[in-house]
Amino acid sequence: MKETTFNKKQLIKYLIWTFGIAYLMQAAIGVLAWNGLALAAQPMMAVMMFVPLLGVLLSGFKLRNIGWKPRFKGNVRYILFAWFAPLILTAIGAGLYFLVFPSHFDISGKALASLGTEEAAAQLEAQLEAQGISYPLYCLITVIASVTYAPAVNMLLAAGEEAGWRGFLYPQLKARFGKRAAWLIGGAIWGMWHWPVIWLIGYEYGSDYFGFPVVGMLEFCIITVALGIISDWLYEKSGCIWLPALFHGSVNAAATLPMLVTVTDAGSARLLGSAPVGLLAGLPFILLAAVLLVKAEKKAENLQNNFR
Repeated sequence: MKETTFNKKQLIKYLIWTFGIAYLMQAAIGVLAWNGLALAAQPMMAVMMFVPLLGVLLSGFKLRNIGWKPRFKGNVRYILFAWFAPLILTAIGAGLYFLVFPSHFDISGKALASLGTEEAAAQLEAQLEAQGISYPLYCLITVIASVTYAPAVNMLLAAGEEAGWRGFLYPQLKARFGKRAAWLIGGAIWGMWHWPVIWLIGYEYGSDYFGFPVVGMLEFCIITVALGIISDWLYEKSGCIWLPALFHGSVNAAATLPMLVTVTDAGSARLLGSAPVGLLAGLPFILLAAVLLVKAEKKAENLQNNFR
């Protein structure tokens, strides 16, 4: 990747467009959800993932500098990491959550209602019954999908976000503030971008918890800081935007798995898990990000010492 030159004007344009468009879309999503049209709101959430890419275009930044060309040579271990690490880390985090809250483990199938609308859940239950598929078998099929093709499919949507965050925003912030501050600021910005849906529709955490929605907003920023550090580490190592997009897609594929076996009335415990957006279930991602952050700091210190 080419060395990035900080461009304040482009950065401001990017943030205005990316937040402005996304916040308007999230307001519309809230209105649809309030009027019982949650199914119509779900495609809008997927479309919204391309807003950061649109923000890059509207800022005047050249997309060819992001690293679109797939690079396999020397990147196989990073590809494997991006594909499989999210599932492993999610499983570890979910295990921690269920050790603390064993009564929250539920394999009855009632959890389907928490993953979408009641109508969609009822339709899926009817389909499973008609096909003679038990709920545990459905969960196993979902896990297999999350390991095989789902990360690659999700990658295509995640590339829209990654082009904006890792392709443009993080390099700009690193050029201005240095890596450590850029990782922290960039992750916070990424989390803030989701704030309206956390407030309007209880995105990720629901609304039944103490301090709603502020606590959920702040906690989500902690998670996005951690995921952003890992994603940008992959981007730096590979020089290819598809690697963080694959990681992002794999995280999205794995994140819903613990919810399939979690009670629907977890209340404030959702701030802790069982999905990796919770502080306890997300601990493996947070610890990995902390290790990468410390290593980056030590490397920066060594470089400074070498120049003395």
